[in-house]
Amino acid sequence: MRLLSWNIHKGIGGRDRRYSLERIIACIEAENPDLVCLQEVDRHVRRSDHHDQPRLLARYFRCHAVFQPTVAVARGGYGNLVLSRWPVSSRHRITLRQGTRKPRGAQLLVVDSPEGALHLVNTHLGLAERERRWQVSRLLGHMLFRSADPHPTLIVGDFNDWRNTLADEVLAAGGFRQVTAPISRFRTFPAWLPIGSLDKAFVRGPIEVRHPRVVRTSLAKTASDHLPLVVDFHLR
Repeated sequence: MRLLSWNIHKGIGGRDRRYSLERIIACIEAENPDLVCLQEVDRHVRRSDHHDQPRLLARYFRCHAVFQPTVAVARGGYGNLVLSRWPVSSRHRITLRQGTRKPRGAQLLVVDSPEGALHLVNTHLGLAERERRWQVSRLLGHMLFRSADPHPTLIVGDFNDWRNTLADEVLAAGGFRQVTAPISRFRTFPAWLPIGSLDKAFVRGPIEVRHPRVVRTSLAKTASDHLPLVVDFHLR
C-alpha cells in the first residue's frame, strides 16, 4: 500500500508563484498512491481561480474524499484533504488552534484497506515549538483519537518541526516511531533547495514500512513550496 503526503501550497508554485492544479495532479498521478494526505488545499479562493480543489481532485482520481477547512479566506478558505482509494468507515476532524494563533486542525479517519482497518491522521501543525507540543498532546489525548486505539495508526502531515523535537518527546511517549528518519534523508522544504525536514510520518502498532522517500522530480520542485513524501507500508 502506498501513501503520499504533501503540502501543496494551494497549487501555487514556490518559485514561479504560478497557480496550476494540473502540476499537483501530475505529481500525484506519477506516484500512483492509494492514500493521499494533502495540506493547504484551497476551496473558492481568488488566488486559485475560485476552484473547489477538494471536489476537482476527488473527481479526477475517482476516489473517496474527506476535506477539513481550517482557515477562512474571504468567502472560501483552505485546509486538509484526504483522498482514499478505499472506503472510509469513520471520519472526524478536530481543531488544534491554540488561543488566537492561526487555526490548525487534524483529520482522523478509519480506512477500510484490503489489509484491515487503518487509523489515518492528516495534520498541519503551527509555527511555534511550544504550540506544536500542545497540538500533538491535544491530538493524542483527544477522545476521538483514543477511540481508534485498537487500530494501527499512521500520522502524517506538515509538522513544521525544524528541530525534530516532537519525535523524541510527545510522540515517542505516545508509542509512535518516526518513519522519516534520519531527517537528513527527508528534507522537503523549500522544494527548490530543501533544507528542512518538515513533512513527517509516524506509526504505531503492526505497520511494516518499506521505502519511505521524498519525491525530488523537477515537476515536484516547481508545483509547490514543499516536496511530496511517499510511504509504502503493510499492515502486519
